Amino acid sequence: MNKEIIIKNEVEELDKLAAFVEEVAAELELDPELGMNLNLALEEVVSNVILYAYPKEKDGTINISAAKVNDALVFTITDKGKAFDPTKVDEADVTLSAEERPIGGLGIFIVKNIMDEVSYERLDVQNVLTLKKIINEK
Repeated sequence: MNKEIIIKNEVEELDKLAAFVEEVAAELELDPELGMNLNLALEEVVSNVILYAYPKEKDGTINISAAKVNDALVFTITDKGKAFDPTKVDEADVTLSAEERPIGGLGIFIVKNIMDEVSYERLDVQNVLTLKKIINEK
């Protein structure tokens, strides 16, 4: 299974992303809870690209691909926004209250807890974020 979607860097495009993740989950007959968690992880990553990767008012695109590789579902998110490696963000201290916790870092904490592997590389002018989840098909 290989699927791909290209969306604009607009918040309204997140609906297309959700439909894409649902389609992937349905095709692989994944548990609905896993499908919801995958959607949460992808929405977190892609919304951050939409909000922060491109300068305000600059059009850009985000490419999201999904592939089943052996026993894993691999999502690859690429964009040509400013370089940012989310894997280098300090772990959020979830023991602190919301008031005490600094802004930022919680999203990548959530993504890392949902996915089995999260990796980043900058290739030429592209950010390439890879999210891998080991799946057990029905």
